[in-house]
Amino acid sequence: MGEGTGDRAEGRLDEAKGRVKETVGDATDDERLESEGKADQVKGNAKQAWGNAKDAMERAKESVEEALDRD
Repeated sequence: MGEGTGDRAEGRLDEAKGRVKETVGDATDDERLESEGKADQVKGNAKQAWGNAKDAMERAKESVEEALDRD
């Protein structure tokens, strides 16, 4: 399991929580809750991107280490 897996899972949770808040806020005309929901979704997307970046960095590190070991 990659280092970014936890970040991606947290990001998906934040995104889902944000969608619920946004939907409830919209349905109840609660602009604050709707805004919080949108912010949670942005935060979730950022966490997922960070998790992807961490995994990409880990793969690059492993590739470099493998290349050095071959020499």
